Amino acid sequence: MTTGSPLPQGLPGVDPAWSRTVLAPDAEGTSRTWHVLDNGPQLDAAGTAVEHTLLCVHGNPTWSYLWRRVIAAAPQGWRVVAVDHLGMGFSERTETPRTLGQRVADLGQLTAELGIDGPVSTLAHDWGGPISLGWALAHRDQVQQVVLTNTAVHQPEGSPLPSAIAAVRTPPLLDLITHRTPGFVWAATATCRPALPKTVRDAFAVPYASPERRTAVRDFVADIPISPRHPSTPALTEIAEGLGGLAHVPVLMVWGLRDPVFSGRYLADLQRRLPHADVHTYPDASHLPLEDRPEGVALIWDWLTNRPDEVAADPSQWVPIQIDVTAPERTAIVELSGNGGHITFGALAERVEHLARGLHGRGVRRGQRVALLVKPGIDLTTVLYAVWRLGAIAVVADAGLGRRRLGAALRGAAPDHVIGFPAARALVLAAGIPGQWIRLGPEDVSLLLAEGVGHQPSPGELISPTAELDLDGAILFTSGATGPPKGVVYTRRQVGAQVALLRDGFNLRPGERFVAAFAPFALYGPALGLTSAVPDMDVTAPDTLTAATLADAVEAVDASIVFASPAALSNIIDTSDELSETQREQLRRPELVLSAGAPVPADLLRRVKDLLPAATTQTPYGMTEALPVATLDPTSLDPSDPADRQAGVCVGVPLQGVTVRLAPVHADGSTSEELSTATGELGEIVVRAPHVKDRYDRLWGTQRASARPAGWHRTGDVGHLDDQGRVWVEGRLAHVITTAEGPVAPYAVESAIESVPGVRRAAVVGVGPVGTQQVVAIVVPQGANARGRQRDTTVPADVAARVREVAGVPVAAVLRKDWLPVDIRHAAKVDRTELARWATALLHGSQVAREAFRRHPRAPFRRSR
Repeated sequence: MTTGSPLPQGLPGVDPAWSRTVLAPDAEGTSRTWHVLDNGPQLDAAGTAVEHTLLCVHGNPTWSYLWRRVIAAAPQGWRVVAVDHLGMGFSERTETPRTLGQRVADLGQLTAELGIDGPVSTLAHDWGGPISLGWALAHRDQVQQVVLTNTAVHQPEGSPLPSAIAAVRTPPLLDLITHRTPGFVWAATATCRPALPKTVRDAFAVPYASPERRTAVRDFVADIPISPRHPSTPALTEIAEGLGGLAHVPVLMVWGLRDPVFSGRYLADLQRRLPHADVHTYPDASHLPLEDRPEGVALIWDWLTNRPDEVAADPSQWVPIQIDVTAPERTAIVELSGNGGHITFGALAERVEHLARGLHGRGVRRGQRVALLVKPGIDLTTVLYAVWRLGAIAVVADAGLGRRRLGAALRGAAPDHVIGFPAARALVLAAGIPGQWIRLGPEDVSLLLAEGVGHQPSPGELISPTAELDLDGAILFTSGATGPPKGVVYTRRQVGAQVALLRDGFNLRPGERFVAAFAPFALYGPALGLTSAVPDMDVTAPDTLTAATLADAVEAVDASIVFASPAALSNIIDTSDELSETQREQLRRPELVLSAGAPVPADLLRRVKDLLPAATTQTPYGMTEALPVATLDPTSLDPSDPADRQAGVCVGVPLQGVTVRLAPVHADGSTSEELSTATGELGEIVVRAPHVKDRYDRLWGTQRASARPAGWHRTGDVGHLDDQGRVWVEGRLAHVITTAEGPVAPYAVESAIESVPGVRRAAVVGVGPVGTQQVVAIVVPQGANARGRQRDTTVPADVAARVREVAGVPVAAVLRKDWLPVDIRHAAKVDRTELARWATALLHGSQVAREAFRRHPRAPFRRSR
């Protein structure tokens, strides 16, 4: 039997027609009055058949109001039922506290009364998590999918109870904070960022206006099992240990990583219990992730209704991820920083084997995540290959991200172990990075190697490089040039495919010697039999590689190949006057220069070839998710040939096994779902290849958006194809300017402006509403002081007129800036979003700028020099 709604009028976001009370028995058979939000009656009235039910279960001290946006966004044919637990929300208050086991049974009685008989998906938060999972385990024949947000089923071993809960659980505070006063109720919404409107916070608190109505809030906290003798411990243990029964049920976990209660360690525990689960994390969201990030509602509905089918991996050639020992006496790595050091391939392989055994003795196991905070060189290479030997997952976030973002990236990856130099311990503690700390100072390396000599793992615990290729192998991180760095997961097969493509694409053969000034590929040299020289430079600042340190690295191994970022090459040229004649002679030896990470101007490469006259140049194009994709020698382009003077930067023809398509850009900056091979059409660059990432880590929604169609990767770059099959990059999709005349990509316009005498660098951004944005040009004059305090933003009239003349598009304003913000990792990618914010504030006022960019994440960038 159902009756009308007990809700007060005017609760924001709630349709009163959803609200009703239901008479249903509790676990003991006593008839109780439940309150639910349920769109089922509306579907009945409209004559819409129910094809699927979503059962939403709140925690403490929220109520069904938590799920209002989920109900409002329900697709056709979906019934959504959001319950209020007994004693909570607007359901009946009970005479005695309810235990976890009782609440699971209570929910089963209610769903039976409501006629919910499948197919059913569940969505839960906080203590609604174990309650909903208990219900799911008891109704496995009905459950189709499970979604969890910030919850737990177990207190991880060795982890203290969250301080917020531990404090409230103390006898003097429990009744005061949760019952006699509304402190606990208000605290639930206090962590939201941005802060919730007062009307919404009031709506969350409205069922708990008096101590009598808050009794169950206190009882819920008291029912958290914290000892084996607690009455709810058996029920929670049964649920936690029974999750294997959901191994074939799709699961999604949506998590706010700033939750002071259900932190990342609880997410990691659930992932261990449900390893097949998809995960999407919001690094800046707190305890109520769907309040902090309302777009998570659409993500959940997308997952529930449109989960893509698995795509079988393409067969491909690959390289085993192990040390090449075909010539064991040949030098593998030479370090030129600090005290220096060198090691042969044979000694390196033996070192890897001993370290793998030593790490196994310390508890590192197959499938665990191992964060590496080790400087490039012999130690990092040894640790990486040892981790792969164990079948563990290497989490590699280079220091070029900057300390804050490096810490956030590793915290979000939730490693089981962190291996690092002693100085890295401060970062681990300050950033709250989880996992067992394994120190790797010089004496620690010796100790681990010695432990490995005497440790013998059980058969099968050390994995052959040719086995279990579909296990996760590595998590790398994007540079964060257009948002927070994202973890990118590669399987062992995909890592091997990438190594093979590098080998074949650039004819890298055993016995070659190269200078590894681009850290990611320095780690692949030992698998290819390449001798690597690690130059004396700051790996966090690629533009610290000087011409002299490059010459020293070339001399150390008689290098035939140099791999360096554009910023490094630029500084090499800028410091070349300091070279001695002997050093200049050393730089005549390399035969190939590779440069990646950002567009590389052809003029810069011509100057590089003047300094390294025997070298050809190649600029592999790609991204963390797929590198390399294509390659080109920019100096081969003929500026007098119209075919070589197209909009943007030519990055060459796709490499063998790589397919490139375009998703045309619409007038509003969105892209088509259909892929095209048309020439000359502006579109997002979409790639498919055996070495493309497996997925984004714990970012199911981001992965879903990037993998359209399934098996492809949307790069976020825009450009076009020419009639020779070459790819031209014209900028980032996020930086496309949506004018009334159509979308404008930045690179071609900026290149034209930089031809104006007196202009050293330029960037163009859009100011105004989407679809009618105005192009604003920002120029850096020759001789500008990037370290000074700029006050003048005006540009001489003749320069501004010339900028407008050459731009090729209408330019609404020309502004001066003495520096452009660039990313930390490459020191080359311009942060046009920050420039757009600055230009909007300058032209329209800071309030307009704040509103226009309110939800855009701010990345840490530094000034270009």
